[in-house]
Amino acid sequence: MSKLKDLLAGIATEFVPILDKKIPWKAYTTIDLSIANSALAGIDIGNPEACQGYIDWVLGLNSASVAYGGYLERRNLYAQNTHFQVENATIRNIHLGVDFWAKAGTLVLAPLDGTVHSFQNNATRGDYGPTIVLQHEIQRIRFYSLYGHLSLASLDELQIGQSFRSGDVLGSLGTPDINVNYAPHLHFQLIQDIGAYVGDYPGVCTTKDMEYYKENCPNPLLLLKV
Repeated sequence: MSKLKDLLAGIATEFVPILDKKIPWKAYTTIDLSIANSALAGIDIGNPEACQGYIDWVLGLNSASVAYGGYLERRNLYAQNTHFQVENATIRNIHLGVDFWAKAGTLVLAPLDGTVHSFQNNATRGDYGPTIVLQHEIQRIRFYSLYGHLSLASLDELQIGQSFRSGDVLGSLGTPDINVNYAPHLHFQLIQDIGAYVGDYPGVCTTKDMEYYKENCPNPLLLLKV
């Protein structure tokens, strides 16, 4: 395990809230949006209303408020969107963060102390919409966390270098018209080397690039202990 993965695994021993503190960990349930899930046959999860219908079904089945999952999940969610197409008709379809599907307006919390590295509205259809990236430095290890699909208000009065403490409200979840055509959710991703990216970083990769991104973007659940 890398130094960053070791660090993340040791930061907390119990659940670290990423959404509204009023939502207990018992109200979280897993969801599978992979191509292997036969329950998705005939459902166009690229359509936010159809996707929301499936999410609501999973939440109701488990008496839950938040559905989460998706790290390294291979999905059909991006198949019809040119934003995810690369050369030779290859599709970026392997998800690099963890999604937390909940109602629009749900508060998003900073799980760690950090400062604002960058932010922007990635408004291309299929992208992140309003996005915040925090920079963290713990035990001399620097890394980053990305929060995508936020509300526009989440970016209001935000400043580069602004400090957030663990548990502070970072923003809130956007609606499909703002989060560029997805059912409301938070895309949460950890990044070791962000390179030159500003307010953005790939959240989905091709099979060919998966090993690199798997190392550079460790599983957020190492930290969150959901």
